[in-house]
Amino acid sequence: MSGKKTIRVVKKRDQNREQKIEKKNSARGTAREMVETVTNWVTEFQQKRRSETAAALKLLSETPPPTRA
Repeated sequence: MSGKKTIRVVKKRDQNREQKIEKKNSARGTAREMVETVTNWVTEFQQKRRSETAAALKLLSETPPPTRA
């Protein structure tokens, strides 16, 4: 506590501007998070679908063809 303390004066006009900037950034951040979440869901769904398709094709290739009577 040996240093000088600084006092910051915030004018009302500047305070409102800072709040608007924070709200704008937080809205962008929220939107960005939502887009990222949905993108991850779509990617996971596509990967699951690809693996299921690969497993089905493998199963079909391993089963013997039906015999003709």
